[in-house]
Amino acid sequence: MYICVCKGVTDHAIREAVQQGAERMRDLKASLGVTEQCGICACHAKMVLDQTLLQEATARPQLPKSARSCEPTA
Repeated sequence: MYICVCKGVTDHAIREAVQQGAERMRDLKASLGVTEQCGICACHAKMVLDQTLLQEATARPQLPKSARSCEPTA
């Protein structure tokens, strides 16, 4: 589905950008041009960004606590 009609950006393109490291709207603007024209897409682009970040975070397997070397132990 098109999220930004002005720049021709789809939800799929936003998801790909997140998989390539985009974490903020600023990243989407820099890489895809989202919100550069009329700005109507901002709400929907943010929604797709947040959903994709959440999916990415829950899809990553969590290491057992004993394997986390950078965290301080209590």
